[in-house]
Amino acid sequence: MVPADYVFGFAIASVVGLNLYFGPRIASERVAMQWGPNSEPTWYAPKWLAMWGMIAFMAAVRLFIWLASTYAPQHVHGVELGIVIFSLIAAGSHLFILMKARAP
Repeated sequence: MVPADYVFGFAIASVVGLNLYFGPRIASERVAMQWGPNSEPTWYAPKWLAMWGMIAFMAAVRLFIWLASTYAPQHVHGVELGIVIFSLIAAGSHLFILMKARAP
């Protein structure tokens, strides 16, 4: 376990907390996941997938990083910084999506 995994663990805990907080506050069963240049949503996902799918996505990316650094370390550079940046961006974008979904 590298020290960056503490940031990753905090990001996962934050996503779980955000899901528990915003889940009851989102009335729609579908959540906008991407917006076009005209600020209109381009596609939607089911609420459960939009909320809990982020945890699965983050775990899959972390597993990929671990596999790459274990089995092909000559091709991997800056693992700790990458994990920290990915964790912060993923948690921040999840917060953004949930806040947009909660807005009337």
